[in-house]
Amino acid sequence: MSFSMTGYGQSSLQFGGYKITFEVKSVNNRYCEVVLRMPRDWMIYEDMLRKLVQDYIRRGRVDVIINREVTEDAASLQVLNRPAVKAYLEAAEALRNEFGVDGELTLRDILSIPGIMELKEEPAPLKAGSAEECSGMLERGLTQSLQSLLQMRAREGTHLADDLSRRLVHLEELHTAMVKLAPAVVSEYRDKLRQRLSELNDGTFPFEEHKFGMEMAIFADRCNIDEELTRLYSHFEQCRALLNGSGPAGRKLDFLVQEMNRETNTIGSKCNHLTLVNLTLEMKAELEKIREQAANLE
Repeated sequence: MSFSMTGYGQSSLQFGGYKITFEVKSVNNRYCEVVLRMPRDWMIYEDMLRKLVQDYIRRGRVDVIINREVTEDAASLQVLNRPAVKAYLEAAEALRNEFGVDGELTLRDILSIPGIMELKEEPAPLKAGSAEECSGMLERGLTQSLQSLLQMRAREGTHLADDLSRRLVHLEELHTAMVKLAPAVVSEYRDKLRQRLSELNDGTFPFEEHKFGMEMAIFADRCNIDEELTRLYSHFEQCRALLNGSGPAGRKLDFLVQEMNRETNTIGSKCNHLTLVNLTLEMKAELEKIREQAANLE
């Protein structure tokens, strides 16, 4: 199965009066780069979480965001912001004394002021064994989001692999046309050259079949593309094996596209034949599309 490098996964769970949310986003990258953002007191688990991501992801930049919020049912964590109450009361007294503003602050008024009651965000003190429980919780939550991420990467990777397979079939069709056309290059050149010599021969020089044969042998050797066509076919087979395999294929496909481009350029430079040149140009255009798509594969 082929995997795309782009995807998104999310999960959440309850732990110790908190709601813990996990977000995992991945984009294209040449290597596996993991960026973690989470509460500072959980940074001691960074290495463990990084290794967990690398167990699932081979290639791409992966952003892991872990947020912690106090749950609504954790009412015991709601505390009175005493400095804020004092500041509001002192401000009300100053308004009365300096500006003669009438009115009294009631208890209802004070409690309705934003920020007077706040949630205590600090985690509860660790108990014996709670560090191990926290580590296990983080591993479970991140694993769930990574599995969701992999499902999305797999779906997109399947679409990419299908598109690459169709383009590979087109390359094979172009290759078949080249194989059929290659033997005709020498014979067409021979006929054209013989006709041209006949038109130029005004009887002042003899036609030497031996020299003509040597010229044709040199041309046939110079424009022979059998080796290039054989290597291209081998590269097609390797590409198909990568797309049908289970390991990362992106970087290997990129290398194979470079090799196929090299063989195609050689064919185009060797063959003095319009149809073959047009086939090589079409093959190069298709290879460029494959290169762009392969850049999205893990």
